[in-house]
Order: sequence, then structure tokens, then C-alpha cells
Amino acid sequence: MAKILNIIKNDPWLEPYADAIVGRYNDAVKKEKELTKHCKSLSDFANAHKYFGLHRDDNGWVFREWAPNATSVALIGDFSEWAVKPKYTCTRLDNGVWELRVGPRGIKHGDLYKMLVTWDGGQGERIPAYADRVVQDEVTHIFSAQVWKPSKEYKWKVDRFVPDTDPLLIYECHIGMAQQREGVGTYAEFRDIVLPRIHKDGYNAIQIMAIQEHPYYGSFGYHVSNFYAPSSRFGTPEELKSLIDKAHELGIAVIMDIVHSHAVKNENEGLGRLDGSFDQYFYGDHRREHPAWDSLCFDYGKNEVLHFLLSNCKYWLEEFRFDGFRFDGVTSMLYYNHGLGQAFSSYGDYYNGGQDVNAITYLTLANKLIHEVNPYAISIAEEMSGMPGLALKAKDGGIGFDYRMAMGIPDYWIKTIKEKKDEDWHPTSIWWELTNRRADEKTISYVESHDQALVGDKTVIFRLIDKEMYWHMMVGDNNMTVDRGMALHKIIRLVTLATINGGYLNFMGNEFGHPEWIDFPREGNGWSHKYARRQWDLVDREDLKYKFLNVFDNAMIELVASVQDFQALSIEKLWEKDDDQVLAFRRGELVFVFNFNPAKSFTDYGILAPTGKYTTVLSTDATEFGGYGNVDQQVEHLTHFDALYQPTGKEWLKLYLPARSAIVLRLNPAPRSKKRTSKR
Repeated sequence: MAKILNIIKNDPWLEPYADAIVGRYNDAVKKEKELTKHCKSLSDFANAHKYFGLHRDDNGWVFREWAPNATSVALIGDFSEWAVKPKYTCTRLDNGVWELRVGPRGIKHGDLYKMLVTWDGGQGERIPAYADRVVQDEVTHIFSAQVWKPSKEYKWKVDRFVPDTDPLLIYECHIGMAQQREGVGTYAEFRDIVLPRIHKDGYNAIQIMAIQEHPYYGSFGYHVSNFYAPSSRFGTPEELKSLIDKAHELGIAVIMDIVHSHAVKNENEGLGRLDGSFDQYFYGDHRREHPAWDSLCFDYGKNEVLHFLLSNCKYWLEEFRFDGFRFDGVTSMLYYNHGLGQAFSSYGDYYNGGQDVNAITYLTLANKLIHEVNPYAISIAEEMSGMPGLALKAKDGGIGFDYRMAMGIPDYWIKTIKEKKDEDWHPTSIWWELTNRRADEKTISYVESHDQALVGDKTVIFRLIDKEMYWHMMVGDNNMTVDRGMALHKIIRLVTLATINGGYLNFMGNEFGHPEWIDFPREGNGWSHKYARRQWDLVDREDLKYKFLNVFDNAMIELVASVQDFQALSIEKLWEKDDDQVLAFRRGELVFVFNFNPAKSFTDYGILAPTGKYTTVLSTDATEFGGYGNVDQQVEHLTHFDALYQPTGKEWLKLYLPARSAIVLRLNPAPRSKKRTSKR
């Protein structure tokens, strides 16, 4: 058990909660043994999708569904003229499983179908839980399952892909709103138009939202109805595979934003009352409905539910070759109260008996399964409570994620921009927020994601510039508000990226300061797609300033990506002075220096840094980034000897620091004479 307590070795303050930490590990071990008692491994267990659902075999078609509360199940569809026929009526097997076998001509590719489920006191049309394609009628807007067994399977071009996580640079995206036109984008458009942009921008991973089928487009994909069906509003399964294949050709990993924290309440489209009962996949008591999300909560204590969800993970990894998952809503899963209204101000809040042990067990097993299926897979937790050990291996006392989202960082930046004057931006506060994390857990840092861009909120650039964006983004139009906003936009992103200990994330378009918000078509906006798209022409135009922000983002990403294991390099703070608003730190051979001061530029500003010669490799004030060009990047900087600091191996690095700017210097170590005159 010693290894299990590595989390406690790393953090002795967790010692009082050792029993709880060991207990959750034992719960996962016990459940895994229970689930795999008739098979070799979790991966062998997680094959529900190969048994349930509609499949072709040597004798034709076989369909199976788990519906224990049903008294009869029949398939209705194009093949039966949407009427119940004996030929398509299922037979009940053991354990609530229903089965139907039909000859090869009884069903064909492209047929629409549903189940007609009858139970004591009721009947309803349902979409099978394991349906792998679900489509919506353009006229009636009704969803149906569709038989999707094309004669030719997709032929993959890239057979084996290993993600680059050195560091992990994620471009968060949404297929439907990634296009320029007002409408819903497609997998093919994204593959051909957007992927090349992402590759050019230097990101090595995309995180795709809204893949699992969802009836309401405006839910951003978070109210899932059909967990095994890629959203058909974007195209066919083969087109999604082609997108992923192309990404792999470009060296880009594809992470799926997976939703296992809840499900849509819809009964006709989803799992709500698949067999007429309220507690088949979800809790049957007061815990059934999520109090904040208008959705249903899975009962992770049921083995059948674990079978469904674990198999879902394996399905997306194997069938579509996703490189991993970003698990949505993990906080909601971890606690009986979903983390609502709880401060999490002490360790005791994580071990007070309010933790959903079944959900924690599921997440632990899911992470083990994911890495069993693909050792190179990436798993990320969207979690805001700060649960210790979330991104630590289970054997060390954790839950097994590779990364956790640093959700406090975007909140910090928004709060700073909204509530603090520029002269009150203190480096001590910024440094604390960006580096205050558990040393043994990797995080994904980010300035803003899709959450900060939704209608009712504002992106960072819009908070900084607001309405001036509409009138003063032309090159040559000198506007103080725009200049301030662009300068802060660059240094906020740079300091956030420069302090990562795992990865970095950007939501599509934010790299060039995409204006306005995201608002999906809905009744309140006349079902308009005006704000559910990306205006790529803004960054492509030479006469607009958006290009400057994009070029800077490219340079910033390229610099970090060029350093091997940048995210693993130790961060050494070199200088921190709140009254000057100057912050400097070192990572390897790179020294990052920030002047947040809105009014003061400093000449010969002294920073204690390792002895040597420094060259400037990046300046936010460069003209190609829309700056004033006040930093001469050709100048080499030699450190100045000071006997007082001789034992530290540091000398004075004298720099010119323009207001609201940052520079990155590269150290070229050189021996220094001990007899030099001290200068300061």
C-alpha cells in the first residue's frame, strides 16, 4: 500500500485522509475484479457496443437492447413501413436483454428505424441506446436511428499515431461553428479549410466539442441523447474519420469532448425512459435530475451503466481513433451535491462523506481502460473544485487523469480585467495564480475557452476593447483603447503559456481576438447563425489588426514548441516587484520578462539572472505584432557582475522594458571574470 500513498508522501497535509484515499483505490480494484470476473481485462469487458445495437453477421442482421422493464420490443422503420410486424419483433433473453435476428434482405443500409417499446401501463417510440447513427428529418425535425453499414469501410491512411505532448498545445473547436458562412459547418469543411489553419498556427492537438449526437444544437453538445452516434448534422461517420485521419497526417492529435456526467432528459430521442422506467440508466430518486443543468444523472452504481459508459470510451478510441478525451463536468460527478454552493476551502471538504464513490470508481476505471486500449491516449478532467489526486495515477492514490483543466486561471483574468485598474495588476498576484498548483499533477492552462465566449459573457479581447473593435481595428488607425487591448491580450496569453506545467488551450478564433460572442440559433435571436460562426476573413485581411494578434500567437506557440519538454522545465522566479509591476522568471535557457505597468517604460531595468549573454527572441512590442517597435531585438545583453550576488551565480541583466510589454530572452552561457566592476 506504500505506493498508493505517494499522494500523501508528496503532500503530508493529506495524511488525515489516508483512509479515504486508500478506500477509493480499493473500491476501484474491487469493482474491476467484479466486472472482469468472466473476462481477462477491462478492455475485454468494455465491448457492450459489439454485442448490443444493430450488427451484420454471417446470417444477416442481429439487434440487441437492454430494456429490463419492457414487456415487448419491436423494431419499426422503413423496412416495416413503420408498422409493428412479427418479423421485426424481439425475443426476450436473460437479464432484460432483447434480441432480433433478421435475414440479410430484411434491413438495408440507409433505412430509418426506431424501437417501439411497451411496458406495463405505457408504450413509446425509442432510439436504441447503442445506435451509431441518428439523423433528424429536415421537415418534421424528428430524430430517428439510421442503419449505417456501408458496403466499404473507411480505409485509414495513418495506421498508428502517437500524440505530441511536448508540450500539449490544444486548439479547442466546434465543427458546426467553425465555418465562415452563416450555417452549420461540416466535418469535410473543417478537414479541408480549418485544419490547415490550425496546423499553420502550430497547435499539436484539437479538442472537438459536440461530437456525440444532441437534439438541441444550442446546447453546445452538452445535452447528449445518443452516446454512440457522431452528430449527423456535421456529416457522415466516414467524414469524421477522414477528418481525424487528416489531422493525424498533419501531426495533430484529436481529443474528444466526451459527456458522461449527465444526459438530456428527452425520452423520444435519448435514454430518459428507454424501457419506460425512470431508473434504468439514471437514479430513480431525488438524485435523478441535475438541479442546475436540466438533465439526468447517471447511476454509476449499476454495472450495466458502467458497461455502457466504459464501452463508450473504447468505442470512440477504436472506431474513430480519437486520441483521448476531455471529460466534461467532472466536478458534478465527484460530489453528491454536484459541487454546487460549496467553497472547497480546506482538504476536509474533499473527504467529508459528500463524495460520490460510485462516480469516482467509474472515473478511475475509465482512465485505466483508456490507457489500456491506447497507452498514448490523453485524458483531461474539467474539474473546478480542486480534488487532490485527480490527475495522478490510481496506484499513487489518484483518479488517473493525465491532466486537469486549470479553471481558476480564466476566472482570474476576467476578474482582473473587470475589477482592477491597470495600475493594480500586481505581479505577485499573477505569479501566484499561474503557478499555484499541485506539483505532482499536470494541468492545462488557458486564458479563455468556449465558456468565456458564450452570449451573456465576453471574450478577453471584447472586455479589453469592446465597441472600439467595430471602428478602430484598421491598420494605421491609432486608438489608445485598441492599443491597450492588443498589448494586454498578448502579454496575458504569453504569461499564461510560459507558466504551463502540462499543456495550453485556446478556443478557435481567440488567438486573433475574434470579436463578439457565441450565440447559437434560438427563438430569441430569430434562429440566426450570425454569431455561431468564425469570421476568418478578419484575420486574413491585411488592412485589419487581427493579423497582428494571430502572428504573435504563432510566434509564441512556435517558441514554446521548439523547447524540448518545455512544460517539464522548472520555473525559477528571478524578479517580482509590484510597485514597478515587473515580473521575470526563467525556464531552461529562456527568460521571460513582463512589464504590466500601463504608464512607465524602464531603461536599464536590473534583473538578477544567470550569468551570460542574452539575445531577444520575442517581443510583444514588435511592429509585426502590432506594437511600437521600441525594443531593438538585435542588441545582445551581457550580465553585469555584482560581488554581492556572486555566490548565487547571478548577475544584473539590464533591459529596456516598454510599458505594457513583454520580452523573451535566450541565455547563451559564457564564463565571466570575477574582477568586473559591480554595476547596478
